[in-house]
Amino acid sequence: MNIRTAEFEISNSDWRKCPATDKPEYAFIGRSNVGKSSLINMLTQRKGLAKTSQTPGKTLLINHFLVNGQWYIVDLPGYGYARRSKDSREQLERIIKGYIMGRQQMTNLFVLIDSRLKPQRIDLEFIGWLGENGVPFSLVFTKLDKLGRVAGTTAVEAYKQELLKSWEELPPVFMTSSEDGRGRDELLDYIEQINRSLTQDDGQ
Repeated sequence: MNIRTAEFEISNSDWRKCPATDKPEYAFIGRSNVGKSSLINMLTQRKGLAKTSQTPGKTLLINHFLVNGQWYIVDLPGYGYARRSKDSREQLERIIKGYIMGRQQMTNLFVLIDSRLKPQRIDLEFIGWLGENGVPFSLVFTKLDKLGRVAGTTAVEAYKQELLKSWEELPPVFMTSSEDGRGRDELLDYIEQINRSLTQDDGQ
């Protein structure tokens, strides 16, 4: 897929105020500091499109970016920042779950996982919640450039084995690096494949 245009459209803290279109939306979510904004910038090849924050857990907004005038990348708030207040954590949960469960245009949720870390309980619980609620999602392992090729593959395989303890079948898995562009073609091809299937369904 060739990204010709990628433009910021709107930020919201309420999914009901998201763009009133029927364009498919591909949402990205993960723990704070997982490299979400960097990945979005890498995918679109727009260095400052998604703003990277030096303060983890700062953003409490749903950000929409229109790509090629045809579909959206949606940047959801990062979760799992330990220093949040109880009220802030509850607000964050309302924003995230409200969008995921209420937004019909959400076509796929990309869950970002830091490849350098062993499976974190908060990620495993979130992935489990997605499965229980029938949410279509994929796993995107980030920061593979920080590990050697063998170490990276080993880490991802170990994570998959952990998931297979409770999952019969795994969702699509992508290995990425915002630094060297790894995984960009695979992710964009996957999105293009889904977009094509949606167009075919509409044509029937």
